[in-house]
Amino acid sequence: MNTDIKNLLSDLIKRYRSQVDFLAIRLEEAEATDILLRGDKVETLSEGISLGGQVRACYKGGWGMSSFNQLGVLSNRIEEAIASARLVGQEETILAPIPIIEDSRILPLGGTHPREIPLIQKKELCDRYADILHSTDPQVATTSVRYGDCCQRIILITSEGTLIEQSWVDLEMRFAATARQGSTVQTGRETTGSRNGYEDLTQLDDQVRSAAQRAVNALSHPPIKGNTYTVVIDPILTGLFVHEAFGHLSEADMAYENPDILEVMTLGRKFGPENLQILDGGAPQGHRGSYFYDDEGTPATTTQLIKDGVLVGRLHSRETAGKLGEEPTGNARCLNYHYPPLVRMTNTWIERGETPVNGLFSGIQEGVYAKNWLGGMTNGEMFTFSAGEAWMIRNGELAEPVRDVTLSGNVFSTLADIEAIGNDFYWDESGGCGKGGQNGLAVGCGGPSLRIRNVVVGGEAENE
Repeated sequence: MNTDIKNLLSDLIKRYRSQVDFLAIRLEEAEATDILLRGDKVETLSEGISLGGQVRACYKGGWGMSSFNQLGVLSNRIEEAIASARLVGQEETILAPIPIIEDSRILPLGGTHPREIPLIQKKELCDRYADILHSTDPQVATTSVRYGDCCQRIILITSEGTLIEQSWVDLEMRFAATARQGSTVQTGRETTGSRNGYEDLTQLDDQVRSAAQRAVNALSHPPIKGNTYTVVIDPILTGLFVHEAFGHLSEADMAYENPDILEVMTLGRKFGPENLQILDGGAPQGHRGSYFYDDEGTPATTTQLIKDGVLVGRLHSRETAGKLGEEPTGNARCLNYHYPPLVRMTNTWIERGETPVNGLFSGIQEGVYAKNWLGGMTNGEMFTFSAGEAWMIRNGELAEPVRDVTLSGNVFSTLADIEAIGNDFYWDESGGCGKGGQNGLAVGCGGPSLRIRNVVVGGEAENE
C-alpha cells in the first residue's frame, strides 16, 4: 500500500478516535481464480480483483461495522460504524491489551506465485484431473474438479497505534467421483491445499485416481453392520475430529455466549488420557492456517488446549480474552473485508504418541479401521463423520473392506475413550472452515492415528 493511503487512514483514525473506545480500519486487495468442472461442463471459470475495506468501532461494549469499496466514501463509513456502536453500546468495552505494532510481513512462497500462471494453464490442469477421474473405470458416473487460488494483501490500522501490512497466497483443489452400480452409489473425495506455490497442485494424478478408485471399489464392498466398536482412525480422520468436534468448542466466543458450554469447558477439567496433547496456533510456519498477525493485530501464537489430558487453554479474540480474564491468542480471523473477525481455529493438531501403528490393532477381536473422510457434521458436543474407506478388524488383523461407515459420538466421551495414540503424524492442508457465514477460511489439521473404544458406527450411507 502506498504512503498516501497510509497517511489518509492515519488522519481519519486521528479525527474520529475520540468518539469511541476503539476504532480500526482494514483495507484489503485480493486477486482470485475460481474454476469448477462438473462432468464435462465448465460451471465456473473466472479471475477477479477486489478492493475494499471495513471499519469497526466499539463503544461501551457495542460494535458497529461498515464495509466500503471506495476510499472516497470512507469518512461516511466511519461515521456509520461509530453511530451503530454508540446506538447499541450499553456496558463496558473490555479488550485484552496487545502490543502496539508497526510491521510489514509477507508470507513467503517456496514455489511459483499463481498469478504468474495463465488462466488457460490452470483450466488445462483441471481438465487433466477430470480426465483421470473419468477414465479410472466405466462405473464412474459423475465427477467434479474445483480449483481456487487467492492472493490477499491487507493493511490494518487502529486507534491504539497499530499499523500492520500483511500478504499471503492460498491455493486449493477439490476432487470428487461418484460411481454407480444399479441402485448402489458410492463417492470418493480428495482435497488438497497449499500456501507454498502452484507446483504443489500439479502432481496429484495418483491422489485423484485414488478418489475415483475408492468410489468404484466401494460398490462391491458389503455395508458395515451398525454397532458399537473399538475403532482405529487414520491421521486424516484424527485431524477432522480434532478440528470439527473439539476445536470449535475451544473457540472462546462459543463459551462466553453459552453458559452451558462455559461450564463444560472449565479449565482444569480432565478430558482424556494423560498422553493426550491438543494444540492450535497460527505461529507454526508453512501451513494453511499460518500467519504473523490475526485480523485484530494480535501476534500469532501456539496455544495448548489440552495438556496431559487436561483442558488448559482456549482460543481468543481480544474481546473474549478480556471478558474471561485470559490472554489473547491471536485467533480473531475474518474471511475478507465483508465480515467481522470471529474467534477461529488456525492449525489444530493432536501430538503424536508412542504406540506403533501396527500395535493399535493388537487385541481387537472385532473392530473397524477407518481412513480418509467423505463428510461430517457437528452439533455442539455431538459429531458424525463419514469415512472414505474402512475395513473390519478381526483378531487384531485387518480383514474385509466395508462401506457406508459413519462414526458418531459425544466429543468428551470420545476423548476419554482414546485407548492409544499412534507414533505417526500427518498434516492435512485441505481444510476450509465455516463459521458465522464465513465459509472456506483456510485452516490446517494434523494428528496421529488413534485407537478409540465404544464408538457408535452406523451402516447407512449419507445422502449425497
